[in-house]
Amino acid sequence: MKRKKNFRIVILLLLVCTYTTTSFSQKVFVTSSPDGKLKATVLIGKDIQYSVSYANDSILSFSPISMTLDNGIVWGKNSQIQNHSTRMVNQQIETPIYKRKTITDNCNELTLHFKEGFSLIFRAYNEGFAYRFVSEQQTPFNVKDEQAIFNFPVDHKAFIAYVDAEHKSFDTQYFNSFENIYKHTRLSEWENNRLAFMPIVMGDENGKKICITESDIISYPGMYLYPNTMNKHSLKGVFAPYPDQVVQGGYNNIQAKVVSRKNYIAHYDQGDIKFPWRIIVIAENDSQLADNDMVYKLSTPQKDADFSWVKPGKVAWEWWNDWNLFNVNFKAGINNETYKYYIDFASKYGIEYVILDDGWSTPKKADLFDIVPEINLEELVSYAKSKNVGLILWAGYYAFSKDMEGICRHYSQMGIKGFKIDFMDRDDQLMTDFHYKAAEIAARYKLILDYHGTYKPTGLQRTFPNVLNHEGIYGLEQLKFEHKVVDLVTYDVTFPFIRMLAGPVDYTQGAMRNATQSNFRAIVSEPMSMGTRCRQLAQYVIFESPLSMLCDSPSNYMREEECIRYIADIPTVWDNTIALNGKIGEYITIARQKGNTWYVGSMTNWDARTLEIDLSFLGNGNYQAEIFRDGINADKAACDYRKEIIDIPENRKLKISMAPGGGYAMKVYPKTK
Repeated sequence: MKRKKNFRIVILLLLVCTYTTTSFSQKVFVTSSPDGKLKATVLIGKDIQYSVSYANDSILSFSPISMTLDNGIVWGKNSQIQNHSTRMVNQQIETPIYKRKTITDNCNELTLHFKEGFSLIFRAYNEGFAYRFVSEQQTPFNVKDEQAIFNFPVDHKAFIAYVDAEHKSFDTQYFNSFENIYKHTRLSEWENNRLAFMPIVMGDENGKKICITESDIISYPGMYLYPNTMNKHSLKGVFAPYPDQVVQGGYNNIQAKVVSRKNYIAHYDQGDIKFPWRIIVIAENDSQLADNDMVYKLSTPQKDADFSWVKPGKVAWEWWNDWNLFNVNFKAGINNETYKYYIDFASKYGIEYVILDDGWSTPKKADLFDIVPEINLEELVSYAKSKNVGLILWAGYYAFSKDMEGICRHYSQMGIKGFKIDFMDRDDQLMTDFHYKAAEIAARYKLILDYHGTYKPTGLQRTFPNVLNHEGIYGLEQLKFEHKVVDLVTYDVTFPFIRMLAGPVDYTQGAMRNATQSNFRAIVSEPMSMGTRCRQLAQYVIFESPLSMLCDSPSNYMREEECIRYIADIPTVWDNTIALNGKIGEYITIARQKGNTWYVGSMTNWDARTLEIDLSFLGNGNYQAEIFRDGINADKAACDYRKEIIDIPENRKLKISMAPGGGYAMKVYPKTK
């Protein structure tokens, strides 16, 4: 028995890492995933290169990585290894606010220490691979550039979200909203001179999907992707240089525009810096992308502070519906009477928050202490408190950044519960610093944050659980405006596999005016959604969003009692999540658990679709479901739906049908006798 045990230990160590020296004085390290399917090979010579394979298929050919300092030193060029170490990570991460209560963090880790004062950490997971640079310097330094190359063995077809900004030069593209739909095209057909933001997903010839993204951006610029001219099947990382001169401007004078930039991408006054993780997720099928934890588990753990006060939930939101109330005896708009009506609505249905969006402070002044005369904020806070409803304030980035400490202190003392901060529109080091500092200061004053108008999440919500949402998505709000209308139905069944892999989304769903493809119109004061009513209900299950908006007017919701009751009842934080099926751009089904209750949401593209859903995760026992399905005429009247109570079959197989642009939503619970 002892000999067999020792043999197993030797095999395990070989899987964790093997090391050889080639005849060309190159050092080779190999590390594998716990299940042995993924293998990463690191080659140390004149350059540092790595390759990744999965189930004997090449995922990445050898790709160089390095980091150039402004003093001419290049970490990764002729670097000398000092020592290396390996370890197996196998732990459970308890999550206070996430799509599951517990995450299994299991990987094999290789760390290489170099004499030049840096190290590289490589991690091999069953579901992907990641690496990061770590500085071991003790003196100030600047990072001039980082080389992050992704050499693919073939010309993959990829889902690419290009920067939606003027693309005459990269400088103009660094200022963007991080919102765009996906183009499905070959890497070799990448549009000229256009950056793309991550995540990006591509497929290989054997049906696997590969996703490139990043995690744990703390005081470092985010990474864009662009073709590597040395190889038509290759991408490289591009980083916004550090801002030199920044001026107030942009939309309503609440943005900060970069006039000039330094000749480096990041500055540090001290050493011991952990740089972002570069992540390659590998999925054997599309649905695995819709339920992946790598970004969260590679991020910095929660700060040593009490976050038990953080309260996720749903938000009654007035901007999308244009403060449009009817059957009331006052003039609806930005005034206390209107907001009291929203508060009454939220209180009646158990909705946790009401937001005061753009307009409560004087426009174009970027001064959050200058409140418009139509609003008595202290009175609204008192009224909301009496109704057990919290108030959240919208804030333009520039106004909030001018005095974060004073603003948070003042409004926390008043009783405000949080801020929705908007129009950051950059991810250079100065801006990622802002996100971290704002989260830290807001947490000190027990304020929740929704980062709107910003880049994708990279795990900050783990470090600071008071950061509940990020936008970085082309959401429903855009359909108000004719010039921004896109095929959102197809996008809805695309981004859950790509953008949502990075973390929660501030999509702002919940429209009660619903339109077919031919009937849709962009209307500012009475906006509508593309697709069916049941699609809107399903989105509250499918989209990960701890702070979830109800975008429509209370007047519309209260005419749809069944729908608003269903929405109001849906949790926003979950005990477990399962992606049941899906194909990028076509359909998706996700199940989420809270206690003894499961919610299931499904959506299709513009094709009518019938799916068989496997509910075997329910286990033993008898179950019922409250279902909302597309009505028989939903292909003509998108608001048509049917609500029913059904028994879940013993074989746990359930067929569902969806209209074009349709959806299906259900609440599953144990059947009582």
